This record gives sequence, C-alpha cells and structure tokens, in this order.
Amino acid sequence: LHASYRPTSVFGGASSTKQQIRKMGNETSLPMELCSNFDADEIRRLGKRFKKLDLDNSGALSIDEFMSLPELQQNPLVQRVIDIFDADGNGEVDFKEFIQGVSQFSVKGDKLSKLKFAFRIYDMDNDGYISNGELFQVLKMMVGNNLKDTQLQQIVDKTIVFADKDEDGKISFDEFCSVVGNTDIHKKMVVDV
Repeated sequence: LHASYRPTSVFGGASSTKQQIRKMGNETSLPMELCSNFDADEIRRLGKRFKKLDLDNSGALSIDEFMSLPELQQNPLVQRVIDIFDADGNGEVDFKEFIQGVSQFSVKGDKLSKLKFAFRIYDMDNDGYISNGELFQVLKMMVGNNLKDTQLQQIVDKTIVFADKDEDGKISFDEFCSVVGNTDIHKKMVVDV
C-alpha cells in the first residue's frame, strides 16, 4: 500500500451478483468486489496486508495499528483519513471499511469519488460544507508551526472569499469542485496495491 496523495493547493468491478458471505479475520461481509474498485486478487493481497497490520487479531485496525503503515506515519492528515475510513465511527477500521476506504484511491476509482474524499478531509463535521474554522484546522495540521496563526487565517479567509461563490461564508462541494475539479489532484490520489 503506497499512498502518493499530495495536495496541490490548499485543498489539497463486481465478479458475482450473488450475496455470498466472505470472512476476513473476524469480519464477515458481502463480497468486497461488490463494494470496491478491486478484483478478487487485489482484495486477497489487501487482506494479507490487513492481517499483518491487525497485530491483536481483532479483525479491525486501531489507530495505532493503522499508524504502523510507513506511508502514513509522516502524513499530517492521517487522523482525518482514519476518521473517514471509520464509517461506523467506532474508532477502528474493520476490513470492509479498509477495502472501501482504500478503494477510493484505486487507479480504477473515478474522479468524483476522489474529489468527495478530498472534500471530506476538510468537512470535519460532515455537514456538507467547509467552514472557515474547518479549513483553518486542516491547514494547521498540514503546516504545523511553519506559519503563524494570523498568517494562516489570512490564507483561509482569502480561500473562502475566492471559492465561496454564493457568499454564504462556507464552501459547498460544488464550490470545492469548481476550485479543484480542473486540477489533476485526483490523479495524485492513488495507491499501489
């Protein structure tokens, strides 16, 4: 699993139709091919990787286990990625969540899915908008102490003014897509399986 996602601005196939049961560790679910961009062979490889990461054999990855991926250790947005992968909000990423999350970074993943994922990084409260405060928090994660808060706030304010076409003080998904949709950011949001 190698992530090559790098923000370029401040925003930074089914093999069967039967509902068969597949078991991975302690996780039981429908065939992963039905809910991902991966084929059965890719899912098997990801399953082996998942089992290696699942140090306590619980069938789910804790934050610490997830963080053992070398590719993620230096990523300042790793906690946001984990939050998005953790669809049920239980604090762990089970195999189905892992496959569905990583699937968004598949080379077979479509541009819209990748843009939705990127948007969700910034939409921390999941209300469908990026607020001034959310943009500040995420950019702070990315720049750390390299900028003073006042400098960062100026960047945030200018970004909101630039992207917020309906002038409601926040950035909708459509407004986000207007800003980043014409870039090749989705081509950088790819993992090798």
